[in-house]
Amino acid sequence: MKALVITSLSGPEALAIQDTPEPTPKPDQTLIRVHAGGLNFADLMTTHGGYPGTPLPPLIAGREFAGVEESTGRRVMGYIQYAAFAEKVAAHPHLLWPTPDHFTDQQAAAFPVNFFTAYLAYWQSGMTQTSDGRTHRVLIHAVAGGVGTAAVQIGKLLGVEMYGTSSSDEKLARAKSLGLQHGINYKQHDYEEVVKNLTHGEGVDAVFEMLGGEHTAKSLRCLRDFGRVIQYGTATGKPPQLDVRALYAKSAILQGLWLTYLSGKRDIMDSAWRQLSAWLAQKQLTPQIGQTFPLADARQAYQLLQEGKNYGKLVLQISA
Repeated sequence: MKALVITSLSGPEALAIQDTPEPTPKPDQTLIRVHAGGLNFADLMTTHGGYPGTPLPPLIAGREFAGVEESTGRRVMGYIQYAAFAEKVAAHPHLLWPTPDHFTDQQAAAFPVNFFTAYLAYWQSGMTQTSDGRTHRVLIHAVAGGVGTAAVQIGKLLGVEMYGTSSSDEKLARAKSLGLQHGINYKQHDYEEVVKNLTHGEGVDAVFEMLGGEHTAKSLRCLRDFGRVIQYGTATGKPPQLDVRALYAKSAILQGLWLTYLSGKRDIMDSAWRQLSAWLAQKQLTPQIGQTFPLADARQAYQLLQEGKNYGKLVLQISA
């Protein structure tokens, strides 16, 4: 079968389409014919050797896919740690979800990572529970990206007041069409100052933070009392810089979110899916796809992600 292989840990240039053996499912796995794959920042990090727990190359790239389960013929979307960008993948049934009838394969491939991550960020922030009578506020970094556009849609359904950062007014306008109330072009404005001014010095309840470096401490300063920073990535390539004593002033929390870990917690994933599937049934969630690339152009897709020029999700077309 054809597969996208990481031949060495030297970046997207090391990606190659190769013929590989078909996977042999273990007793607790099922075989999927893959039609499309969702490209995530974790996939880019993997090509540079920066994603924990990844086997040494050569290995098949990808962690998110959509296709058809061979044993049943049903359309599914799924999540796996690696080997998704191939014509077939062996997957665990508890990390497969039925593709909504109104979704294309491309939309299905763009759903699991972004929407589970966004929902679990709200869950960890306490915003999916019954409201305490006040409007919750959240600052979403990279609001026009895959997780960001998912977080905006979920935040709208939860009644959250949302602030979002992006590099262009065009991207912010698209995020606002999904429900974002306050867009901040970080190339033109200091988002810390904007949040401070718009909230009259009070701050937000949570920051969804995937930048790392100085932005972890900066995001902490955007919080109101008892708020929390949900750290789920380090897109700057720099580890979070934070003096933990800064948490004292606001009784704040810095909390990690790693879907790789949480995907192994079946009770948490099942609970999240119950809510996500209910919204899907009402057609209230729609993955935002910036571009779809044929598998032959995978390097180009990775490069676009690396340059931060994409809107929403980038998808690879694996097979027809």
